[in-house]
Amino acid sequence: MSTSRRPTLAVVGATGAVGTVMLEILSQRHDIWGEIRLIASERSAGKKLRVRGELVEVVALTEQAFDGVEVAMFDVPDEVSAEWAPVAVARGAVVVDNSGTFRMDPDVPLVVPEVNSDQARRRPKGIIANPNCTTLTMMDALGALHRRWVLRELVVASYQAASGAGQAGVDRLYDELEVVAGDRGLGVGAGDVRRAIADKLGDDSPFGAPLAMNVVPWAGSLKEDGWSSEELKVRNESRKILGIPDLKVSATCVRVPVVTTHSLAVHATFERYVTVDDAHGALIEAPNVVLIDEPDEGEFPTPADVVGSDPTFIGRIRQALDFPNTLELFICGDNLRKGAALNTAQIAELVAEELAGAAD
Repeated sequence: MSTSRRPTLAVVGATGAVGTVMLEILSQRHDIWGEIRLIASERSAGKKLRVRGELVEVVALTEQAFDGVEVAMFDVPDEVSAEWAPVAVARGAVVVDNSGTFRMDPDVPLVVPEVNSDQARRRPKGIIANPNCTTLTMMDALGALHRRWVLRELVVASYQAASGAGQAGVDRLYDELEVVAGDRGLGVGAGDVRRAIADKLGDDSPFGAPLAMNVVPWAGSLKEDGWSSEELKVRNESRKILGIPDLKVSATCVRVPVVTTHSLAVHATFERYVTVDDAHGALIEAPNVVLIDEPDEGEFPTPADVVGSDPTFIGRIRQALDFPNTLELFICGDNLRKGAALNTAQIAELVAEELAGAAD
C-alpha cells in the first residue's frame, strides 16, 4: 500500500476479550493504518490501551466517534452491532462486523480472505461480516480442498474452548478448576463434580453444566428440533462462505475444558476421489495452514500446541473406511485469533487496499 494513503481505522469493542487480541494483532502486522481510534462503552471511555507501542485513549461509542473513520472493526454484542454498524456506515465507514447480526444477510458478504476474498468488494450495505469462530476454524482447510475436489457433504463435531463464551466463560472454567483441583475422589461418584461446583459457585454457569472434569454437548441457544444456534451457524455459514448453497452439513457442538483454541473432527465428502497424499499436498500449499500429520511419531495438533498462533493446524488425515471420496481430519485453531480478531483484521486490510487503489 502506498505510504501516502493510510486510512483511519476504528476498533469498536476495544476493551473486550477479542478487542484486546485485536490490538495485539494490529501491533504485530504490517502497519498500513493511519490513526487507530479505540471505541467502547461509556464506562470504558478514558481508559488508555497500548497500540503499536503507543497509549491510545478509548472514546465512548457515539455517532461523532466515527467522524473521519474509513474502516470500522466491530467486536460487540449482536444488538450493539445492529444499532451502531449502520451508524458507522452512514458516517462514511466500511464496517467489518464480528457479531452474528449480519452473517446471513444476503446483502452482506461473509468473508474468509483465504477462501472468498473477492466477496469483500460486494457490500451494498457497507458491511462485511466475519464468520463464527467454529466455522472459521475449518474454512482455510476446507476451502483449499474444495477448490480441488468439490465438497459435497460435511459432518462436524466441534470441541469448543471456554473463551468462546467470552470472558465469563473463561472465568467460570478457572473458578471450577479451583474447586475441583487436588480432589482425586471427585468424578468417581455420580453427580459429585456437579454438587461440589454448585456448592461453591452456584448453578449460574454460561455452559449449563460443569465444564471442569467434564464435556458439555451444547453451545449456543436452543433452536428448532433440538439444534443449537452454534450448530446451525456451522451449516449455514459454511454454505455461504464456500458458495455451495446445497452443501449437506450436520454439526454437533461440544464445549470442553480448554481456555482457548477450538478443535473440530471433520468428515468431508467430495465429488471426486482424493487420496491422503493429495490432500497433504493441497494443505501444504494453502496459505495459513500448518500440516502436522505424523501418526507414526505421535504428531498431531492439539489446542495446547496451537493457542496463540495465527494459522489453522491440521492432522489425523485419513480416508474414511466405509465412505467413498471422504476424508477424516482433525483441525485446531485459536478461536480468539484466526477465529475472530485476525480474520477481522485481514478483511479490514482488504478494504484498506481497495481504498488505497481507489485513491491512486
